[in-house]
Amino acid sequence: MHPAYSVILFTTASGAGYGLIFWLSLLGVNGLLPIERWFGVASFGLAFGLITVGLLSSTFHLGHPERAWRAFSQWRSSWLSREGVAAVIAYIPAGLAAIAWVVFEDFSGIWGLMALAGAVMAIVTIICTAMIYASLRTIRQWHNPLVVPVYLSLGLATGALLLLLLMALFGYRTTYLEGPTLLLVGAAMMIKLVYWWKIDREDKTWTIEQATGLSASTQVNQLESPHYQDNYVLREMGYQVARKHAAKLRYYVMIFAFIAPILALGLDLYLDNTLSVVLTIISVASSALGVFIERWLFFAEAQHVVSLYYGESRA
Repeated sequence: MHPAYSVILFTTASGAGYGLIFWLSLLGVNGLLPIERWFGVASFGLAFGLITVGLLSSTFHLGHPERAWRAFSQWRSSWLSREGVAAVIAYIPAGLAAIAWVVFEDFSGIWGLMALAGAVMAIVTIICTAMIYASLRTIRQWHNPLVVPVYLSLGLATGALLLLLLMALFGYRTTYLEGPTLLLVGAAMMIKLVYWWKIDREDKTWTIEQATGLSASTQVNQLESPHYQDNYVLREMGYQVARKHAAKLRYYVMIFAFIAPILALGLDLYLDNTLSVVLTIISVASSALGVFIERWLFFAEAQHVVSLYYGESRA
C-alpha cells in the first residue's frame, strides 16, 4: 500500500495524544501527578494539539475532505466512522477533566469520573483506529490479531514518554514513572517483533486462481497486464518496498523507537537529575522518528489482493 504521509501523521500523532490523555487521567485521579494549573495547561494542550492535528491531517487523504462529516453516519458498519465518533466523544470527558485540572486544580468527585471516562474513550479511539486496518481481509499484513496491540502499545508508550518530558521540563521528579515507562516501551518492542515474525512466516492464502474465480486445481498464468500505464490502483494498492529496504527500515525502527529510548531512560535512572530533561528529550525525539518509520513500513509492506491482477501469484 502507498504510505500516505497524512495518514501516517494521523495515526502517530493522535496515538501519542490519546496515550498522553490516558496517563494524565489515570495517574491524576490516583494522585500520582501534580494537579497544578500550568502543568495541566501544557500537558492537556499538547495532548489535544496532537489529537486535533492528527485528526485533521487524516482528511487530507480524502478525495473530498469537505464531505468527511458524512462518515459519521456509517458507524454501524464502518470502523472509520466509529473512530470518528469515538474521537469526537472523547473530547467531551477529556475536555471537562482538563478544565477541572486547569481552572479548579481539582481531580476529585465528578471530575475524577470525567477523567476516567476520558481515559476509557482514549483507549477506545485507538482501538477503532487500529481496526480500520485490522478489519480488512483483503490485506493479509493488516488482517492480523496483533495490529490492535501494536497500535495500543505504541500509543501508550509514546504518551508515557511525552508525560515524562513534560514533568522533567516542569522540574518534577520522574523516577517513579521511568521504570513503568521502560516496561511499556519494552512491551511495545516485543509485540512489534512478534508481529513482524508472524507476517513473515504466515502463508499467502490468496491466489490468482481465487481472484479469477477459476478452479484451484487450474494453473492461471497472466498473458498481459490490465493496464499499460500507471494508474490509481497501482499507485495506491500496488506500492512495493524491496525486502532489503524493509529489513533496513525495521532495524531503524528497533534503534529509534525502542532501543534508544530504553537506553536514555535507563541512564536517567542512575545519573544526576539535571540531565533528566536532556535524556527525556532524546527519548521522545528518537521515539517519534522510530514510530514514524514504523508506521510508514506498516503501510509499505501491506500487499492488497488486487496485486494478483498485476502479476503476483499469491498475496
